[in-house]
Amino acid sequence: MAESKSRTNVKREASREGRIRCAESMAAPPFLDNRGLQLLVFGGKGGVGKTTCATATALKLARRSPKSSFLLVSTDPAHSLTDSLAGSLPPDNLKVFELDAQEYLATFKKSHHAKLREIASRGTFLDDDEISRFLDLSLPGLDELMGFLEISAWVENRSYDCIILDTAPSGHTLRLLAMPEFLRKWLDMLETLLAKHRYMKWAFTRSNHRDELDTFLEGLAASVKRMEELLQDPVRCRFVPVMLAEAMSIRETMAIVKELDRLKLPRTDVVINGLYPDNACAICRDGRPRQIRELQSLFRQTHLSKLAFWAVPFYAEEVRGREALESFWDQVEQISAAPRAGRGPSVAPPLSVEAAAPWPPPETTLLIFAGKGGVGKTTLACATALQLAHTGSGKNVLLFSTGPAHSLSGCLETQIDSRPKVVSSGLTALDIDSEAELEALKKQYAGDIEKFLHSLASNFDLTFDREVLERILDLSPPGLDEVMALTRVMALLASGSYDVLVLDSASTGHLVRLLELPEIIDQWLKLFFELFLKYQQVFRLTKFSQELVTMSKNLKRLRELLSDPARAALYAVSIPTDMAFEETRDLVAACERLGIRVPGMFLNLVTPRSDCDLCSALYRRESRVRQKFQQSLSGRDVTVVYRRGDMRGLCRLGELGKAPYQSSRVESRAYVC
Repeated sequence: MAESKSRTNVKREASREGRIRCAESMAAPPFLDNRGLQLLVFGGKGGVGKTTCATATALKLARRSPKSSFLLVSTDPAHSLTDSLAGSLPPDNLKVFELDAQEYLATFKKSHHAKLREIASRGTFLDDDEISRFLDLSLPGLDELMGFLEISAWVENRSYDCIILDTAPSGHTLRLLAMPEFLRKWLDMLETLLAKHRYMKWAFTRSNHRDELDTFLEGLAASVKRMEELLQDPVRCRFVPVMLAEAMSIRETMAIVKELDRLKLPRTDVVINGLYPDNACAICRDGRPRQIRELQSLFRQTHLSKLAFWAVPFYAEEVRGREALESFWDQVEQISAAPRAGRGPSVAPPLSVEAAAPWPPPETTLLIFAGKGGVGKTTLACATALQLAHTGSGKNVLLFSTGPAHSLSGCLETQIDSRPKVVSSGLTALDIDSEAELEALKKQYAGDIEKFLHSLASNFDLTFDREVLERILDLSPPGLDEVMALTRVMALLASGSYDVLVLDSASTGHLVRLLELPEIIDQWLKLFFELFLKYQQVFRLTKFSQELVTMSKNLKRLRELLSDPARAALYAVSIPTDMAFEETRDLVAACERLGIRVPGMFLNLVTPRSDCDLCSALYRRESRVRQKFQQSLSGRDVTVVYRRGDMRGLCRLGELGKAPYQSSRVESRAYVC
């Protein structure tokens, strides 16, 4: 009997300890204590705190497992890991690495360029010079892919026990995670080029012996397969979406989760960052109810029921440096429903601006709003476009976005797609589907190729040359789709339908790359035109050629416009944090290098003076950063835009559009809500 009671007590104690361990494990996200994970990926909309979450997690894991080795790595072209650590050193078992994807691409080209040329020369009618140029122009966009292949190799070789990955903003992250699909197409093109040589070798020598080129392609294909297996393995890999309790962030998070499901990538947790406290402060009382409303809509999404949501509070001090980062997760809590709204009714803070920016001169044709993700580029672009349309000048304004994460619809509160839509008198909006633009070009090319090959006699071995010709667009420069989107807008400008273009751009790193691409695309177009001239007796692609001629003309217009300081300008948009300051400084330097005029910037979402402990701390911290902006950007207008209520919809955007600019320069009609 005593022995039976003893066994019962042991079971009860074990059960109690199990419950305690379970409760403890749910006190923080499970990825903070999952020792089987080899790759942990943080992603989401720009400005939601991905870098902070990734860095804080890496430090937590390294401290918890001192005998294990960890790597914190960034794939975002605009790196911020160093800024996040703010000069503090990581523990000895954690390496921090801002991956230079261009370096890995250069190494790949140096090691394998001869093999790629040989593969192409065996399977196409192009000469060596043409082959080299096509390959050189197709490789630049593969830099991120080569970097990611390197990361997957580190995982495969167990170079580190766990790799924590900080990614670019969501649209580009999803492209990165879909890279196995992209690379497989590229490899299929190279396989097609080798197929003819393999057939000829069999026909004349009856030999199936595979040479070093076959081995090279097999190695690349194996790397892709390993990368795909890693990304889909729930034991070794986990993707953690990070979001804010804001409509646009929630929409992008839903798109991420949907794409993760399509790609079969494991995800179990979502981090909701920056929740306002429940207090009597007017700013907090405006922000918290809005967040609660958005969270209520989030928790109504039934397909998200299997995900665990983790809420992180709005910290008064910027989470930078090792000490702050190591305590980042201390106040996290799991939530399964939206918290209560808070004290009293929401009262939106009044619109308030300091040092209003000069109104764009009348000859302005292109305005670009650029900056780090989450700083309010879309809001200020929409508000400015709306104000431009209502200045009484009679100009027609086209507001457009070309980035992979479209957000104009959410800001304007009306559905915007790839067809121009009039949203207000004098204002048309357009969210260009750049991938669809490229697919349309490929379809046109395929149609011309079909007619061309049908008309051939015996000039080509149709069995193989047909495939080579059909796939040659797979050697087009990655990024061609986004440049095509810009050239489409230039065509609309040339038509006379619009007088002013306002671009809501992608985040900093990808915008800089996009602004550099026109020169590469121009070289690619010239190569095609040279081929048409050289092989004009047989290479007749009438409609496709016309498409390329039109694209070339519009590309020339775009390059001329970007380099004309009287007609084009870029407004940097930032927020008063040290990390945003560093990225803004990099953006302005890149624009100077590219010859793009930056007349000023908007320092957005600045906290006004307040008696609230949180907002007072924010005000003090932001004041220090504001001084850095003023000193660094001397000679440029820095317009301060204070925090205000929800700025979605034409009515609120109309109010905002009047505030940031010097009213003496604008004769504005009243906007009727």
